Amino acid sequence: MTAERSGTGDIRSRLRGFIIDNFMSAGTEQDLKDDVSLMEEGIMDSTGVLNLVMFIEETFGVQVRDEELVPENLDSIDRLVSFVKRKTGRAH
Repeated sequence: MTAERSGTGDIRSRLRGFIIDNFMSAGTEQDLKDDVSLMEEGIMDSTGVLNLVMFIEETFGVQVRDEELVPENLDSIDRLVSFVKRKTGRAH
């Protein structure tokens, strides 16, 4: 496994863990697919998005600007991973 690959896995696992721990009931984590809309599925609401943004900023040392608070960046695990990779300079 390459360093970049393990870095992406770490980002994904940290984001997934935060979402499961904070927004899902026990036993439902296996239902969370990486491409599912967190808002449309009712997993997260607007307050949850703000909590997620605080987690991203604290965990990955980045600043999320107001104009970046869009579904294209934050509405699925896949989109979150891509967003964090871009913000941290890990995107290729």
